[in-house]
Amino acid sequence: MKKNELLPKILETGANELEIIDFRMFEELEDGSVYEWILGVNVAKVKEVIQKPKEIFKSPGLPKEVEGVAKIREEVIPIVDLAKWMKLKEPKGKYGKYVIVMEFLREIIGIVVHEAKRIRRIKWTDIKKPPASIDEKLGGKVVGVIEIENEDLLLLLDFEGILDELGMIKVFNVKEEENQQASTERFNILILDDSQVARKIMRQILEKDGHKVYEVQSGIEGLEFLNNLEKEAEREGVDITDKLQLIISDIEMPGMDGLTFTKKVKEHPIFSKIPVIINTSLSDRATTDKTKFVKADAHLVKFDTKDLLHIVHQYALKKSRS
Repeated sequence: MKKNELLPKILETGANELEIIDFRMFEELEDGSVYEWILGVNVAKVKEVIQKPKEIFKSPGLPKEVEGVAKIREEVIPIVDLAKWMKLKEPKGKYGKYVIVMEFLREIIGIVVHEAKRIRRIKWTDIKKPPASIDEKLGGKVVGVIEIENEDLLLLLDFEGILDELGMIKVFNVKEEENQQASTERFNILILDDSQVARKIMRQILEKDGHKVYEVQSGIEGLEFLNNLEKEAEREGVDITDKLQLIISDIEMPGMDGLTFTKKVKEHPIFSKIPVIINTSLSDRATTDKTKFVKADAHLVKFDTKDLLHIVHQYALKKSRS
């Protein structure tokens, strides 16, 4: 039996696929008609979809978009009203209210939505950049759009960006590391992540530790960067590892996900010399299995400053930098 026959299709390397939950929000327009927003989030970030809890308790100091906190499966979590964040005028009537319980950057959050529709399996290559008008309407928090049936557009929201905007993103151990450096070693590091928030956090942590950081938004851009770097190294008569000592890649990116990117890097005769760390907000067993299957050197869960710096110094190639 071949190795890939031991895994379900969603785990196969090179599948470049994901599953998303299609959910809906409704907005009453000025003419009285109702507009249906078609939105999506990666299933891997969803713990469960439930009916909106009857008991949501107000808590002081929360942003106005947060209704309060609720106890769900013995855990107290904040409940974010997506309609308020989107500044929607909600139609009158019996629109169902559901909560999608998600985990982002080790934070569990409940997001109130009007309707949870279905699960869709799509290819990362089907995700396109959003039209400027739509992205602007939603505060630049649309990471991609997917054309579905009837030529409708499904919008993938940047929930990490939304939570950061609301001041709900935490970075672990940041205070512990602020005034100390792990070692005198300095590396050139490429980070891949479609989330501007994630790139900003990583850049700050790594640059404070003394490293030079390059950043791109997808696996496609990552391969383009490496191809250009290889040509540059050839012109200078040096090895590519003299130019770059570590790659840190997210999994969920439009165009080409991090698993497919890692697989391509590890199969390349030159790029494979560079260690690749998968850095993701997903910590489940299936994700860990996927990272091993594509031969990633290590798997890191966002964002623990101490863990990030430890793994950088453990896996980065020890090269002198000019």
